[in-house]
Amino acid sequence: MHNNARRKLLQSMAMTGVGIAGVGLTASGLAAAESTTAGKGSNAMNTPLKGNVNHSVSRWTYGDLSIEELCQTVKDLGFSAIDLVGPEDWPVLKQYGIDSSMCNGAEISLEDGFIHSELHDELEARYLKHIDLVANAGYTNLICFSGNARGMSPKDGLENAVKGLQRILPYAKKRNVVIFMELFNSKVDHPDYMADNSAWGIELCKRLGSKHFSLLYDIYHMQINEGDIIRTIRESHQYFGHYHTAGVPGRHEIDASQELNYEAIAKAIVQTGFKGYLAQEFIPTSKSKASRIASLHQAIQICDV
Repeated sequence: MHNNARRKLLQSMAMTGVGIAGVGLTASGLAAAESTTAGKGSNAMNTPLKGNVNHSVSRWTYGDLSIEELCQTVKDLGFSAIDLVGPEDWPVLKQYGIDSSMCNGAEISLEDGFIHSELHDELEARYLKHIDLVANAGYTNLICFSGNARGMSPKDGLENAVKGLQRILPYAKKRNVVIFMELFNSKVDHPDYMADNSAWGIELCKRLGSKHFSLLYDIYHMQINEGDIIRTIRESHQYFGHYHTAGVPGRHEIDASQELNYEAIAKAIVQTGFKGYLAQEFIPTSKSKASRIASLHQAIQICDV
């Protein structure tokens, strides 16, 4: 399966003029890839990464690739992690030596989360089971969500989330798993989501007081809801254990077509001493598989400071 997936990826890229060779591209493929990039993103595909940033990519944004194809692409681009992968795909990641940098599958939904006390029994059962799955697979990070407010005040949501998460954190600590709550924007993508600002999430971290709970600071989402990205990272980085990227507006490539300076943001993250993962979560715009992969390469190069 490993070899067949690689063969299919090679064939599909050859059809569009791009071919992977080892960890890089052929000369003709480089020309095609470089034509889609600019500035720092135009480096050759086999440019070694600096090692200051642990790179990852969210599985769902490259859903057109099989999990085998995405694993091989990740390896060819020089990094070794994929975000938001569930237990059904972990065996494939292990075949390729790829880390599941943010595990999922325990959640009920994005809208139904830990602020809903009526769901705490179900969430506890689901997360205790999944904590075992994550730990037994040798992974560490597991995502969770606040859920939608549905008329609930931020104060009540915070209190409910504390109570719900306290039911699973002792076991997470025992199994050396870290629970991450993702911050979403409620302005564009996730109307009514409770954890739509860093202050609410930081207060949740403070009340829980656990090294086994942290925030997934999604730069795209927080730029939309509150902005002030670099200062927020510098002042509150101790609460942010994982980062996601995407271009604003549009949630597409992180190149010059959007408003955020991701090179500067990545430098600010590195300067905090961050050792977790910075995961690309943009939706590539190109219809060409080769160009979509080139977009991922460009994003990695932009953030590889």
